[in-house]
Amino acid sequence: MSDAAQPLVGPLVTLRAPAHEDLDPLVAILGEPEVALWWVGYTPQRVREEFIDAPETARIIEVEGRTAGAMFVLRGEDPEYPTTVMHLFIGTEFRGRRIGEEALALAIRSEFAAGISRVTLDPNANNAGAIRSYERLGFKRIGVLRDYQVRPGGALEDAVFLDITRSDFPDGPPLPPRD
Repeated sequence: MSDAAQPLVGPLVTLRAPAHEDLDPLVAILGEPEVALWWVGYTPQRVREEFIDAPETARIIEVEGRTAGAMFVLRGEDPEYPTTVMHLFIGTEFRGRRIGEEALALAIRSEFAAGISRVTLDPNANNAGAIRSYERLGFKRIGVLRDYQVRPGGALEDAVFLDITRSDFPDGPPLPPRD
């Protein structure tokens, strides 16, 4: 995101720059078995380095004043290829409320407004819930990235390559409906 210090606010989700107070909640979320299945090997030091000390690429997903998860927003540097890659996780207690979809929609809208034309995701092919959520938001399957992710024990697993473009949603994808 071009201005990571500027929070992005939706009906339920706020995306903001990381703060030192987010360390313990992020470590706890990344330690949850359902999250750690996909986000492997996150120690407090790694969380500090990759999230807390990286406000240019990391955003905190906050819900009702609480750290609900985080995302990476990795914008390419080559102007010929205006693409951003995103990765996110949500704590299990926050699932089922379309929080990840709202967080992605906010981040994608910001990227499109900054001139990015394409956002990609590459979830593990076995992460069916995440893939359904991303497709509900408007992401399209582009293909399979074979032998993409090294899993605990050394096995390789595929990922599903998804994208959404500004031509799909010129102003960004709609936010999930809220009652």
